[in-house]
Amino acid sequence: MDINKKYIVDEHGNPKEVIIPIEHFRKMEELLGWDLDDETLQQLREAKMDREKGNKEAYIDLDSI
Repeated sequence: MDINKKYIVDEHGNPKEVIIPIEHFRKMEELLGWDLDDETLQQLREAKMDREKGNKEAYIDLDSI
């Protein structure tokens, strides 16, 4: 993913902030899961625990969806 960015620097030329287009930020939010609500995050945590414990009863058959 190519991100167009503008650096904001201090008086010594050191980068302090970055400005990116909103559509790039939205894509980053989606990729990193920052746009997920608390309920969805909790469901993902529970699914991870089920997967790690090998709890196959927690899985849904794809044919039933």
